Amino acid sequence: MSRFFSEKYSRLTPYTPGEQPRDRRFVKLNTNESPYAPSPKAREYAAKAAQKLQLYCDPDCTALTAKLGGLYGIGTENILFTNGSDEALNFAFMAFCDDSHPAVFPDITYGFYPVFADLNGVPYEKIPLAEDFTVNVEDYLGVGKTVFLANPNAPTGIALPLSAIERIVASNPGSIVIIDEAYVDFGAESAVTLIDKYDNLIVTQTFSKSRSLAGGRLGMALACPALIRDLNTVKYSTNPYNVNSVTQAAGLGALEDAEYFAKNCAEIIENRAYLTGNLQKLGFLTTDSSTNFVFARHPDLDGGRLYLALKERGVLVRHFTLSRIRDYNRITVGTREQLDILLGHIKDILEEAHENC
Repeated sequence: MSRFFSEKYSRLTPYTPGEQPRDRRFVKLNTNESPYAPSPKAREYAAKAAQKLQLYCDPDCTALTAKLGGLYGIGTENILFTNGSDEALNFAFMAFCDDSHPAVFPDITYGFYPVFADLNGVPYEKIPLAEDFTVNVEDYLGVGKTVFLANPNAPTGIALPLSAIERIVASNPGSIVIIDEAYVDFGAESAVTLIDKYDNLIVTQTFSKSRSLAGGRLGMALACPALIRDLNTVKYSTNPYNVNSVTQAAGLGALEDAEYFAKNCAEIIENRAYLTGNLQKLGFLTTDSSTNFVFARHPDLDGGRLYLALKERGVLVRHFTLSRIRDYNRITVGTREQLDILLGHIKDILEEAHENC
């Protein structure tokens, strides 16, 4: 860093995104993107919006907000659209966390939580997951801090039932609880149904996974009107035009193309079962995933070694170096063709490892 970089950020450890290589073609199963293109309506609407990029976008995302409100059965005052759900999460750290309101989240979870905490000077506590990587609900009851929980969790893929989420929210009436539902459309229960009941609950979601718009950067926060006003105060104090016109149009098209959305989610769930079953036949241990990825390890093969061996063969998966999960790899659920390529290479790698024993 330069000699001009602010001292307040000098110890910041940035988030590390998944690899996005440009030097060769990979079977890309490392960043939980959808293997399917955006819906036809999303592409059509985005192309039309691109013809008017000389104009500022709608800061209120009016059409998009109205459409989502109708689909979810909530008021437009319950919705804030953001530049990816990461921005919604950062807004929450800015608006609801400080020295008097520290943050708390699991020790193994989405890697941006500690980054946002450090960026905003927020003290935080990491609560260890159980041995089976599940969230122990009791650890968060009456904790009295701003709670951030990914549900389903990442990178483990494990979801809490809605009843458990409600226990956590209800037990912390004096603190905000943020439920990050980036993967909720692949088999978990959404907490959006609780936002009218609890004034301390914020639910964040994204269009990156189930709606094939990772490159569009579109997310949202869903909460009671007062909390949305708080988040809007932060938004309009930083970047009022945070969601560009093309992304708003693509998002509207994606919401209108309900059949396409449902079909893709169903296929990913089906392919997840296919991938999980075949990995288990090869001796892998997997968590119970409710996401568009599988978290797996092989008792006879180092996780880092498998990651590198697959990369050499043109397949990317995500490997983490944290001690508790370094034997695991997170594998995005792709098309059946992509998964068969992956599984074929894994079989070869396992055979080579066995021969070298």
